Formats: sequence, C-alpha cells, structure tokens
Amino acid sequence: MSDPLPASRLSESLVMPTEQTVEPYDQAALIEDIKRSADKLARDQASRGDVKLLARALKELRYAFKIFKPFRLNRKITVFGSARTPPHEPVFQSAIEFGRKMAGDGWMVVTGAGGGIMEAGHIGAGKAMSIGVNIILPFEQDANPVILNDEKLIHLKYFFTRKLLFVKEVHAIALFPGGFGTQDEGFETLTLVQTGKRDLMPIVLVDEPGGGYWKGWEKFVIDQLLDRRLISPADMSLFRITESVDEAHREILHFYSVYHSMRYVKRDLVFRLNQEPSEELLDRLNTDFADIIESGKIARSAALPLEVDDAHLRDLPRLVFRFNRHGFGRLRQMVDVINGPRSHH
Repeated sequence: MSDPLPASRLSESLVMPTEQTVEPYDQAALIEDIKRSADKLARDQASRGDVKLLARALKELRYAFKIFKPFRLNRKITVFGSARTPPHEPVFQSAIEFGRKMAGDGWMVVTGAGGGIMEAGHIGAGKAMSIGVNIILPFEQDANPVILNDEKLIHLKYFFTRKLLFVKEVHAIALFPGGFGTQDEGFETLTLVQTGKRDLMPIVLVDEPGGGYWKGWEKFVIDQLLDRRLISPADMSLFRITESVDEAHREILHFYSVYHSMRYVKRDLVFRLNQEPSEELLDRLNTDFADIIESGKIARSAALPLEVDDAHLRDLPRLVFRFNRHGFGRLRQMVDVINGPRSHH
C-alpha cells in the first residue's frame, strides 16, 4: 500500500499516533494475555453467541488496524452525515468542498463509505485521500463509487467496532446533518472527549448556508442539558457550529496551529506544542486555568524520559502540569488560549 501523500508533503502531516509505540516484549505479553482471555471462554462455558461475537469483533478490529497502520502518522478527519442526502442538496455540495479543502491540506477523509454526505466527503477528498469504514446492512450498505473496491475500504458487521475506528484513528470530527446514526456518532464523540476517554480534538458541526439543523440541535442542548445543569458551561467549548465550509476548515487547522498533541506520563499531562510558549502565555495559563490544576504549576519542559519512544515528537517543546482529569471542557478552552485568536482570512 503506497502513501497517499507525496514524500515531500509527508512531514507536514506528522501528528501523534493514536497509539504509542510498544516494545516487542510488551507486545508479546499483550498477545499472550489475549490468548489467555480466549482460553478462559471455554472454562467459563461461554455461550456460542458470546464467543461468536468476540471472535468476529477481534477479527474485524485486527484487520482494520492493519489497514490503518500505514496511515497512522497522517492527519485524518471523520466526516459524519446522512446517507440519504441527494447530490442536488446544498449541504451535499458543502461536504464535497469540505473534503476537497481537507485533502488539499494533507488530511485523509474517513467516512462510513456509503452514499449521501459520506460519498460527498470522498468525492471532495478523492480516492487516494479517502478511507471507508462500511457497515454491512440489509439496506444502504453499498460502498460509494469513490471508495468501492479500494484497498482502504473496510467492511464491518458491528456498529461498535466501526464507531471505535471512527474516533480512535482520527484527529478531528466533522458532522453534517443526518439521522439517528449521525446524532449517535456526534453524542458519542462528545461523550468520549468530555470524559477524557479520547484525547482533545476539534469537533465541527457544519450546516448548509441558512440551515437550521445544528442551531436547532444547539437549542436543545442549551435548553435541556445546559440549563438543567446536566452538562457544564465549559462543555459547550468542545464543539463549534458553523454554516461556512471555510470556517470549519480554519477551525480544524487552527486547533493544531500551536497545540500539537497530548499524552499522560504517570500523573502528569503533557502538551506537545509546535512552538515555544512565551513567559506571558505561561503566566496567563497558570492564572486563568488554576481551577483545573490539581497541584503545582504549568511549566515548560523538554521531552520526558517516558516519551522518547516517539522520535518525530522528541524535539517539540512541552507544557507539563498535574491536570485534575475532569475539567475537559476547560482543558479545551486552554488549548484555544494556547493557539491564540482565530484568523478570519
């Protein structure tokens, strides 16, 4: 399988891999652990249905990881939206333009491989920059012509394995209007980021010009979740709503303009940055975000000893601090401050 980007542009797409490098002896131990768990199914007299589910899920994930592996260091974005959106709809055209802009900046576009918004995202990105994660259904199951028969098309039986890949393997999420599936995927992504089960990433909700889909959704979130204190005010910072493809595109690129990636090292949270933070910025962060610092201060750092396994990240400047691990909306606001004002040009 060849790289989707020319070698001259590959360095532009390097980001934190979704999984850290595992030493060979660690990997062997983990594989043995999987085998022991499988052996215990017989001891537990697990039902045929349970064993069948586990076997299929493991088989699907193993194969999917194999397909994604060559692209782990490439920036990728998942595009969600309705499979039923026809090509003449303005939002279909918006999704094409969005996919084109993201691919133009070296991002691969991951979708559910179906029609509608998924097809539009792939049309914009083109075959080389598209990855498909198709679900086997009795309807709406055919892959779109862009990704059909491509080696980067994955077929899955289970929604839960598919949804894992949509979030685990990418660095941003874009949601266009859609049905139950789009709502499910949107809320699950927000839940994972809000609870720290997934690293921070930009989440954009894109409507057609003059459309009210996401504004209506936002009103529900404010009226029924925020106003009833079922979520925190800072959680509203975890997503952005826009009717502009250009603004959605800028939002995603801006997120990674100064901020690069994050990793926990024991009890400390490490932010890798694309440029050295100023003393003024450091003072502001310590003042404005003291509420989410469990102890000590936010401090500059070089790569920590446990981070040296990622050679392409080794020389990036760091911020290290003891995060309280529950204010993730505030943590997202910290990233916004680190990145500075958004450009409107």
